[in-house]
Amino acid sequence: MPYFDAASAAPLHPVARQALLAALDEGWADPARLYREGRRARLLLDAAREAAADAVGCRPDELVFTSSGTTAVHTGIAGALSGRRRVGRHLALSAVEHSSVLHAAAAHEAAGGASTEVPVGRSGAVDPAAYAGALRPDTALACLQSANHEVGTEQPVAEVAALCAEAGVPLLVDAAQSLGWGPVAGRWSLLTGSAHKWGGPAGVGLLAVRKGVRFAPQGPAGERESGRAPGFENLPAIVAAAASLRAVRDEAAAEAVRLRGLVGRIRSVVAERVGDVEVVGDPERRLPHLVTFSCLYVDGETLLHELDRHGFSVSSGSSCTSSTLEPSHVLKAMGVLSEGNVRVSLPLGTAEADVDRFLEVLPGVVAEVRERLGAPVASPPSASPAASLVVDALGRRCPIPVIELAKVIGEVPVGATVTVLADDEAARLDIPAWCEMREQEYVGEEPADRGSAYVVRRLS
Repeated sequence: MPYFDAASAAPLHPVARQALLAALDEGWADPARLYREGRRARLLLDAAREAAADAVGCRPDELVFTSSGTTAVHTGIAGALSGRRRVGRHLALSAVEHSSVLHAAAAHEAAGGASTEVPVGRSGAVDPAAYAGALRPDTALACLQSANHEVGTEQPVAEVAALCAEAGVPLLVDAAQSLGWGPVAGRWSLLTGSAHKWGGPAGVGLLAVRKGVRFAPQGPAGERESGRAPGFENLPAIVAAAASLRAVRDEAAAEAVRLRGLVGRIRSVVAERVGDVEVVGDPERRLPHLVTFSCLYVDGETLLHELDRHGFSVSSGSSCTSSTLEPSHVLKAMGVLSEGNVRVSLPLGTAEADVDRFLEVLPGVVAEVRERLGAPVASPPSASPAASLVVDALGRRCPIPVIELAKVIGEVPVGATVTVLADDEAARLDIPAWCEMREQEYVGEEPADRGSAYVVRRLS
Protein backbone atom coordinates (compact mmCIF):
# COMPACT_ATOMS: atom_id res chain seq x y z
CA MET A 1 0.00 0.00 0.00
CA PRO A 2 1.74 3.24 -1.10
CA TYR A 3 2.25 5.64 1.79
CA PHE A 4 2.16 9.23 0.53
CA ASP A 5 2.09 11.20 3.80
CA ALA A 6 5.75 11.66 4.69
CA ALA A 7 5.10 15.30 5.66
CA SER A 8 3.13 14.00 8.65
CA ALA A 9 5.58 11.28 9.61
CA ALA A 10 8.24 9.67 7.46
CA PRO A 11 8.71 5.89 7.68
CA LEU A 12 11.45 4.88 10.09
CA HIS A 13 14.73 4.88 8.17
CA PRO A 14 16.65 1.56 8.25
CA VAL A 15 19.65 3.34 9.76
CA ALA A 16 17.42 4.71 12.54
CA ARG A 17 16.20 1.21 13.32
CA GLN A 18 19.75 -0.18 13.48
CA ALA A 19 20.98 2.70 15.65
CA LEU A 20 17.97 2.43 17.96
CA LEU A 21 18.50 -1.27 18.59
CA ALA A 22 22.23 -0.81 19.17
CA ALA A 23 21.67 2.11 21.56
CA LEU A 24 19.14 0.11 23.57
CA ASP A 25 21.99 -2.22 24.46
CA GLU A 26 24.71 0.40 24.94
CA GLY A 27 22.90 3.61 25.91
CA TRP A 28 20.53 2.67 28.71
CA ALA A 29 22.54 4.20 31.58
CA ASP A 30 22.50 7.76 32.93
CA PRO A 31 24.91 9.87 30.82
CA ALA A 32 25.41 12.19 33.78
CA ARG A 33 27.10 9.46 35.85
CA LEU A 34 30.84 8.88 35.99
CA TYR A 35 30.95 5.09 36.10
CA ARG A 36 31.64 2.96 33.04
CA GLU A 37 28.04 2.57 31.81
CA GLY A 38 27.37 6.28 32.30
CA ARG A 39 30.52 7.25 30.41
CA ARG A 40 29.49 4.98 27.54
CA ALA A 41 26.07 6.63 27.44
CA ARG A 42 27.68 10.09 27.53
CA LEU A 43 29.87 9.22 24.55
CA LEU A 44 26.77 8.20 22.58
CA LEU A 45 24.94 11.38 23.53
CA ASP A 46 27.90 13.60 22.65
CA ALA A 47 28.35 11.86 19.29
CA ALA A 48 24.64 12.27 18.50
CA ARG A 49 24.80 15.97 19.40
CA GLU A 50 27.84 16.52 17.18
CA ALA A 51 26.20 14.75 14.26
CA ALA A 52 22.96 16.72 14.63
CA ALA A 53 24.80 20.01 15.03
CA ASP A 54 26.83 19.32 11.90
CA ALA A 55 23.60 18.71 9.97
CA VAL A 56 21.98 21.86 11.36
CA GLY A 57 25.05 24.03 10.88
CA CYS A 58 25.68 25.09 14.46
CA ARG A 59 28.03 24.31 17.32
CA PRO A 60 27.30 21.19 19.41
CA ASP A 61 26.97 23.31 22.57
CA GLU A 62 24.28 25.38 20.83
CA LEU A 63 21.98 22.37 20.31
CA VAL A 64 19.77 20.49 22.77
CA PHE A 65 17.42 17.57 22.30
CA THR A 66 13.79 17.87 23.38
CA SER A 67 10.87 15.45 23.70
CA SER A 68 9.28 16.58 20.39
CA GLY A 69 9.42 19.19 17.66
CA THR A 70 6.46 20.97 19.24
CA THR A 71 8.28 21.12 22.58
CA ALA A 72 11.30 22.56 20.79
CA VAL A 73 9.15 25.30 19.22
CA HIS A 74 7.41 26.17 22.48
CA THR A 75 10.68 26.14 24.43
CA GLY A 76 12.45 28.24 21.83
CA ILE A 77 9.72 30.88 21.56
CA ALA A 78 9.13 31.17 25.31
CA GLY A 79 12.86 31.31 26.11
CA ALA A 80 13.65 33.92 23.45
CA LEU A 81 10.70 36.12 24.40
CA SER A 82 11.63 35.96 28.06
CA GLY A 83 15.30 36.61 27.36
CA ARG A 84 14.43 39.79 25.47
CA ARG A 85 11.55 41.00 27.64
CA ARG A 86 13.34 44.30 28.29
CA VAL A 87 13.20 45.03 24.54
CA GLY A 88 9.47 44.45 24.40
CA ARG A 89 6.74 41.82 24.15
CA HIS A 90 5.99 41.83 20.44
CA LEU A 91 6.22 38.66 18.35
CA ALA A 92 6.26 38.60 14.53
CA LEU A 93 5.32 35.46 12.57
CA SER A 94 3.99 34.45 9.19
CA ALA A 95 0.33 33.59 8.72
CA VAL A 96 1.17 30.06 7.56
CA GLU A 97 3.30 28.86 10.47
CA HIS A 98 2.77 25.40 11.96
CA SER A 99 0.08 25.21 14.62
CA SER A 100 2.75 24.83 17.32
CA VAL A 101 3.96 28.35 16.54
CA LEU A 102 0.41 29.72 16.37
CA HIS A 103 -0.43 28.14 19.73
CA ALA A 104 2.69 29.67 21.27
CA ALA A 105 1.70 33.07 19.87
CA ALA A 106 -1.82 32.69 21.29
CA ALA A 107 -0.40 31.83 24.72
CA HIS A 108 1.90 34.86 24.51
CA GLU A 109 -1.04 37.13 23.74
CA ALA A 110 -3.09 35.61 26.55
CA ALA A 111 -0.25 36.52 28.92
CA GLY A 112 -0.36 40.16 27.79
CA GLY A 113 2.01 40.08 24.83
CA ALA A 114 1.34 41.16 21.26
CA SER A 115 1.87 39.46 17.91
CA THR A 116 1.64 40.34 14.21
CA GLU A 117 0.94 37.81 11.48
CA VAL A 118 2.63 38.64 8.18
CA PRO A 119 0.38 37.75 5.21
CA VAL A 120 1.46 35.55 2.32
CA GLY A 121 0.68 35.56 -1.40
CA ARG A 122 -1.17 32.84 -3.30
CA SER A 123 2.03 30.81 -3.52
CA GLY A 124 2.23 30.68 0.29
CA ALA A 125 5.44 32.70 0.62
CA VAL A 126 5.95 35.91 2.56
CA ASP A 127 7.32 39.05 0.95
CA PRO A 128 10.57 39.86 2.79
CA ALA A 129 9.80 43.58 2.63
CA ALA A 130 6.37 42.99 4.17
CA TYR A 131 7.96 40.88 6.89
CA ALA A 132 10.45 43.63 7.64
CA GLY A 133 7.53 46.06 7.85
CA ALA A 134 6.00 43.99 10.65
CA LEU A 135 9.09 44.42 12.85
CA ARG A 136 8.76 47.07 15.55
CA PRO A 137 11.10 48.65 18.10
CA ASP A 138 9.53 46.39 20.74
CA THR A 139 9.75 43.19 18.65
CA ALA A 140 11.45 40.57 20.82
CA LEU A 141 11.33 37.66 18.36
CA ALA A 142 10.43 36.81 14.77
CA CYS A 143 9.37 33.34 13.53
CA LEU A 144 9.44 31.95 10.01
CA GLN A 145 9.24 28.35 8.86
CA SER A 146 11.80 27.16 6.34
CA ALA A 147 9.15 25.45 4.19
CA ASN A 148 5.42 25.03 4.55
CA HIS A 149 4.10 21.75 5.89
CA GLU A 150 0.88 21.78 3.83
CA VAL A 151 1.81 23.10 0.39
CA GLY A 152 5.60 22.71 0.31
CA THR A 153 6.44 26.34 -0.48
CA GLU A 154 9.91 27.34 0.67
CA GLN A 155 10.14 30.64 2.50
CA PRO A 156 12.79 33.33 1.79
CA VAL A 157 14.51 32.61 5.11
CA ALA A 158 17.92 34.03 4.18
CA GLU A 159 16.41 37.34 3.05
CA VAL A 160 14.18 37.65 6.10
CA ALA A 161 17.01 36.65 8.43
CA ALA A 162 19.20 39.42 7.01
CA LEU A 163 16.43 41.98 7.52
CA CYS A 164 15.84 40.75 11.07
CA ALA A 165 19.57 40.99 11.80
CA GLU A 166 19.59 44.60 10.57
CA ALA A 167 16.70 45.34 12.93
CA GLY A 168 18.42 43.54 15.82
CA VAL A 169 15.63 40.95 16.09
CA PRO A 170 16.44 37.23 16.49
CA LEU A 171 14.75 34.90 14.00
CA LEU A 172 13.47 31.46 15.00
CA VAL A 173 13.17 29.05 12.06
CA ASP A 174 10.88 26.03 12.26
CA ALA A 175 12.83 23.68 9.98
CA ALA A 176 10.81 20.54 10.67
CA GLN A 177 9.83 19.95 7.03
CA SER A 178 13.11 20.86 5.35
CA LEU A 179 15.90 19.74 7.67
CA GLY A 180 16.17 16.30 6.10
CA TRP A 181 16.85 17.92 2.72
CA GLY A 182 19.62 20.26 3.79
CA PRO A 183 20.73 22.99 6.21
CA VAL A 184 18.80 26.24 6.48
CA ALA A 185 20.60 29.16 4.85
CA GLY A 186 20.86 32.59 6.36
CA ARG A 187 21.69 34.26 9.66
CA TRP A 188 19.00 32.60 11.76
CA SER A 189 19.21 32.82 15.54
CA LEU A 190 17.17 29.83 16.71
CA LEU A 191 16.13 26.69 14.85
CA THR A 192 13.86 23.74 15.63
CA GLY A 193 13.38 20.31 14.09
CA SER A 194 11.47 17.06 14.62
CA ALA A 195 12.99 13.62 14.06
CA HIS A 196 9.90 11.82 12.81
CA LYS A 197 9.77 14.19 9.83
CA TRP A 198 13.09 12.87 8.44
CA GLY A 199 12.73 9.18 9.27
CA GLY A 200 13.86 9.20 12.88
CA PRO A 201 11.79 7.93 15.79
CA ALA A 202 8.91 10.01 17.14
CA GLY A 203 9.47 11.80 20.42
CA VAL A 204 12.74 13.56 19.58
CA GLY A 205 13.02 17.24 18.70
CA LEU A 206 15.97 19.55 18.54
CA LEU A 207 16.47 23.19 19.44
CA ALA A 208 19.48 25.22 18.39
CA VAL A 209 20.14 28.60 19.99
CA ARG A 210 23.09 30.58 18.61
CA LYS A 211 25.62 31.98 21.02
CA GLY A 212 24.85 35.58 21.82
CA VAL A 213 21.06 35.18 21.61
CA ARG A 214 19.44 36.22 24.87
CA PHE A 215 17.57 33.18 26.11
CA ALA A 216 15.88 32.50 29.46
CA PRO A 217 14.44 28.97 29.82
CA GLN A 218 10.94 28.96 31.28
CA GLY A 219 9.51 26.60 33.86
CA PRO A 220 11.31 24.72 36.62
CA ALA A 221 15.05 24.53 36.07
CA GLY A 222 16.65 21.24 35.05
CA GLU A 223 20.22 19.97 35.11
CA ARG A 224 20.14 18.31 31.68
CA GLU A 225 20.41 19.71 28.15
CA SER A 226 21.74 23.08 29.35
CA GLY A 227 18.62 23.50 31.45
CA ARG A 228 16.51 23.88 28.33
CA ALA A 229 14.98 20.38 28.17
CA PRO A 230 14.34 18.94 31.62
CA GLY A 231 14.04 15.23 32.19
CA PHE A 232 16.06 12.12 31.46
CA GLU A 233 17.25 11.98 27.85
CA ASN A 234 15.70 9.28 25.64
CA LEU A 235 19.18 8.32 24.57
CA PRO A 236 18.37 5.42 22.19
CA ALA A 237 15.86 7.57 20.32
CA ILE A 238 18.26 10.52 20.21
CA VAL A 239 21.02 8.33 18.79
CA ALA A 240 18.62 6.96 16.16
CA ALA A 241 17.41 10.48 15.30
CA ALA A 242 20.94 11.78 14.72
CA ALA A 243 21.99 8.70 12.75
CA SER A 244 18.94 8.89 10.48
CA LEU A 245 19.42 12.63 9.88
CA ARG A 246 22.95 11.98 8.68
CA ALA A 247 21.73 9.06 6.54
CA VAL A 248 18.92 10.96 4.80
CA ARG A 249 21.28 13.87 4.15
CA ASP A 250 23.60 11.47 2.33
CA GLU A 251 20.68 10.44 0.11
CA ALA A 252 19.09 13.88 -0.19
CA ALA A 253 20.78 15.20 -3.33
CA ALA A 254 19.93 12.23 -5.52
CA GLU A 255 16.47 11.66 -4.04
CA ALA A 256 15.57 15.34 -4.34
CA VAL A 257 16.13 15.22 -8.09
CA ARG A 258 14.17 11.98 -8.47
CA LEU A 259 11.25 12.95 -6.25
CA ARG A 260 11.05 16.43 -7.74
CA GLY A 261 10.53 14.76 -11.10
CA LEU A 262 7.74 12.57 -9.71
CA VAL A 263 6.08 15.54 -8.01
CA GLY A 264 6.35 17.55 -11.23
CA ARG A 265 4.58 14.72 -13.01
CA ILE A 266 1.80 14.75 -10.42
CA ARG A 267 1.42 18.53 -10.74
CA SER A 268 1.04 18.40 -14.51
CA VAL A 269 -1.00 15.19 -14.89
CA VAL A 270 -3.51 16.10 -12.18
CA ALA A 271 -4.22 19.40 -13.91
CA GLU A 272 -4.65 17.61 -17.26
CA ARG A 273 -6.77 14.64 -16.19
CA VAL A 274 -8.92 15.79 -13.30
CA GLY A 275 -10.31 19.16 -14.39
CA ASP A 276 -11.65 21.88 -12.09
CA VAL A 277 -8.57 21.49 -9.93
CA GLU A 278 -6.16 24.01 -8.43
CA VAL A 279 -2.58 22.93 -7.79
CA VAL A 280 -1.40 25.16 -4.94
CA GLY A 281 1.99 26.26 -3.66
CA ASP A 282 4.99 27.69 -5.46
CA PRO A 283 5.72 25.64 -8.61
CA GLU A 284 9.49 26.13 -8.36
CA ARG A 285 10.57 27.22 -4.88
CA ARG A 286 9.19 24.21 -3.00
CA LEU A 287 10.14 21.03 -1.21
CA PRO A 288 11.06 18.27 -3.67
CA HIS A 289 8.67 15.63 -2.32
CA LEU A 290 5.41 17.49 -1.65
CA VAL A 291 2.48 18.61 -3.82
CA THR A 292 -0.98 19.82 -2.84
CA PHE A 293 -4.06 20.28 -5.02
CA SER A 294 -7.72 21.10 -4.41
CA CYS A 295 -10.65 19.73 -6.43
CA LEU A 296 -13.86 21.65 -6.97
CA TYR A 297 -17.15 19.99 -5.97
CA VAL A 298 -15.47 17.32 -3.86
CA ASP A 299 -15.95 16.35 -0.23
CA GLY A 300 -12.40 16.06 1.09
CA GLU A 301 -13.15 13.42 3.69
CA THR A 302 -14.88 11.16 1.17
CA LEU A 303 -12.05 11.66 -1.31
CA LEU A 304 -9.43 10.61 1.25
CA HIS A 305 -11.47 7.57 2.26
CA GLU A 306 -11.87 6.51 -1.37
CA LEU A 307 -8.15 6.91 -2.06
CA ASP A 308 -7.43 4.88 1.07
CA ARG A 309 -9.82 2.20 -0.20
CA HIS A 310 -7.75 2.09 -3.41
CA GLY A 311 -4.57 1.67 -1.36
CA PHE A 312 -3.18 5.24 -1.13
CA SER A 313 -2.44 7.03 2.14
CA VAL A 314 -2.65 10.80 1.64
CA SER A 315 -3.69 13.73 3.83
CA SER A 316 -5.67 16.95 3.48
CA GLY A 317 -5.99 20.50 4.76
CA SER A 318 -9.67 20.67 3.84
CA SER A 319 -12.24 21.64 6.46
CA CYS A 320 -14.28 18.70 5.20
CA THR A 321 -11.83 16.38 6.93
CA SER A 322 -11.65 18.14 10.29
CA SER A 323 -13.94 18.39 13.29
CA THR A 324 -13.52 22.19 13.47
CA LEU A 325 -15.50 22.85 10.26
CA GLU A 326 -12.89 25.47 9.41
CA PRO A 327 -10.51 25.29 6.46
CA SER A 328 -6.78 25.01 6.96
CA HIS A 329 -5.31 28.28 8.17
CA VAL A 330 -2.60 27.85 5.53
CA LEU A 331 -5.02 27.57 2.60
CA LYS A 332 -7.09 30.38 4.08
CA ALA A 333 -4.07 32.69 4.31
CA MET A 334 -3.15 31.87 0.71
CA GLY A 335 -6.68 32.57 -0.52
CA VAL A 336 -6.83 29.31 -2.49
CA LEU A 337 -9.51 26.66 -2.85
CA SER A 338 -9.79 24.43 0.23
CA GLU A 339 -12.45 21.90 -0.72
CA GLY A 340 -11.36 18.53 -1.98
CA ASN A 341 -7.82 19.26 -0.81
CA VAL A 342 -5.19 16.52 -1.16
CA ARG A 343 -1.58 16.64 0.05
CA VAL A 344 0.79 14.09 -1.44
CA SER A 345 4.21 13.88 0.24
CA LEU A 346 6.45 11.14 -1.06
CA PRO A 347 8.87 9.33 1.27
CA LEU A 348 12.39 8.44 0.23
CA GLY A 349 12.43 5.51 -2.15
CA THR A 350 8.91 6.00 -3.54
CA ALA A 351 8.51 3.86 -6.65
CA GLU A 352 7.61 5.54 -9.94
CA ALA A 353 5.07 2.77 -10.57
CA ASP A 354 3.16 3.72 -7.41
CA VAL A 355 2.92 7.34 -8.57
CA ASP A 356 1.72 6.20 -12.01
CA ARG A 357 -0.98 4.04 -10.46
CA PHE A 358 -2.08 6.94 -8.23
CA LEU A 359 -2.48 9.12 -11.32
CA GLU A 360 -4.50 6.40 -13.00
CA VAL A 361 -6.84 5.97 -10.03
CA LEU A 362 -7.32 9.62 -9.01
CA PRO A 363 -9.47 10.93 -11.92
CA GLY A 364 -12.02 8.15 -11.53
CA VAL A 365 -12.21 8.59 -7.77
CA VAL A 366 -12.78 12.35 -8.10
CA ALA A 367 -15.44 11.82 -10.78
CA GLU A 368 -17.21 9.24 -8.62
CA VAL A 369 -17.27 11.55 -5.58
CA ARG A 370 -18.53 14.46 -7.69
CA GLU A 371 -21.29 12.34 -9.15
CA ARG A 372 -22.31 11.15 -5.69
CA LEU A 373 -22.60 14.78 -4.54
CA GLY A 374 -24.56 15.86 -7.61
CA ALA A 375 -21.89 18.21 -8.89
CA PRO A 376 -22.61 19.88 -12.25
CA VAL A 377 -20.93 18.48 -15.33
CA ALA A 378 -21.40 21.81 -17.09
CA SER A 379 -23.38 24.99 -16.59
CA PRO A 380 -25.62 25.37 -19.71
CA PRO A 381 -27.29 28.76 -20.15
CA SER A 382 -30.98 28.99 -19.28
CA ALA A 383 -33.54 29.80 -22.00
CA SER A 384 -35.14 32.44 -19.77
CA PRO A 385 -32.53 33.61 -17.29
CA ALA A 386 -33.62 35.08 -13.97
CA ALA A 387 -32.56 38.59 -12.99
CA SER A 388 -30.94 37.27 -9.80
CA LEU A 389 -31.06 34.18 -7.63
CA VAL A 390 -30.64 33.28 -3.99
CA VAL A 391 -29.27 29.85 -3.09
CA ASP A 392 -30.01 28.57 0.41
CA ALA A 393 -27.11 26.33 1.49
CA LEU A 394 -27.50 26.92 5.23
CA GLY A 395 -26.64 23.93 7.34
CA ARG A 396 -24.76 22.23 4.50
CA ARG A 397 -21.03 21.63 4.58
CA CYS A 398 -18.45 22.05 1.86
CA PRO A 399 -18.46 21.53 -1.05
CA ILE A 400 -22.27 21.74 -1.29
CA PRO A 401 -22.51 25.59 -1.24
CA VAL A 402 -20.11 25.80 -4.20
CA ILE A 403 -21.88 22.97 -6.04
CA GLU A 404 -25.23 24.75 -5.68
CA LEU A 405 -23.68 27.99 -6.93
CA ALA A 406 -22.21 26.23 -9.98
CA LYS A 407 -25.56 24.66 -10.79
CA VAL A 408 -27.43 27.95 -11.04
CA ILE A 409 -24.88 30.48 -12.31
CA GLY A 410 -26.02 29.80 -15.87
CA GLU A 411 -29.61 30.65 -14.95
CA VAL A 412 -28.91 34.36 -14.52
CA PRO A 413 -27.92 36.73 -17.33
CA VAL A 414 -24.43 38.16 -17.64
CA GLY A 415 -24.17 41.00 -15.13
CA ALA A 416 -26.75 39.55 -12.75
CA THR A 417 -25.92 38.06 -9.37
CA VAL A 418 -26.31 34.85 -7.42
CA THR A 419 -26.38 35.12 -3.62
CA VAL A 420 -25.34 32.04 -1.67
CA LEU A 421 -26.52 31.77 1.93
CA ALA A 422 -24.09 29.58 3.88
CA ASP A 423 -22.96 29.07 7.46
CA ASP A 424 -19.98 26.84 6.69
CA GLU A 425 -16.74 28.72 7.35
CA ALA A 426 -15.15 27.13 4.27
CA ALA A 427 -17.57 29.01 2.00
CA ARG A 428 -15.79 32.26 2.89
CA LEU A 429 -12.70 30.88 1.16
CA ASP A 430 -14.07 28.51 -1.46
CA ILE A 431 -16.65 30.75 -3.13
CA PRO A 432 -14.09 33.48 -3.98
CA ALA A 433 -11.68 30.74 -5.12
CA TRP A 434 -14.39 29.26 -7.37
CA CYS A 435 -15.01 32.71 -8.87
CA GLU A 436 -11.34 33.10 -9.74
CA MET A 437 -11.18 29.64 -11.30
CA ARG A 438 -14.41 30.20 -13.27
CA GLU A 439 -13.66 33.85 -14.16
CA GLN A 440 -16.75 35.16 -12.40
CA GLU A 441 -16.82 38.23 -10.14
CA TYR A 442 -16.92 37.79 -6.40
CA VAL A 443 -18.83 40.86 -5.22
CA GLY A 444 -18.39 40.25 -1.53
CA GLU A 445 -19.87 39.03 1.71
CA GLU A 446 -22.95 40.52 3.31
CA PRO A 447 -24.52 39.90 6.73
CA ALA A 448 -27.51 37.56 6.92
CA ASP A 449 -29.91 36.37 9.60
CA ARG A 450 -27.95 33.11 9.71
CA GLY A 451 -24.43 32.67 8.45
CA SER A 452 -23.40 34.98 5.63
CA ALA A 453 -24.57 35.95 2.15
CA TYR A 454 -21.92 35.58 -0.56
CA VAL A 455 -22.68 37.57 -3.70
CA VAL A 456 -21.34 36.46 -7.11
CA ARG A 457 -21.84 38.34 -10.39
CA ARG A 458 -21.88 36.37 -13.62
CA LEU A 459 -19.33 37.69 -16.13
CA SER A 460 -19.54 35.01 -18.82
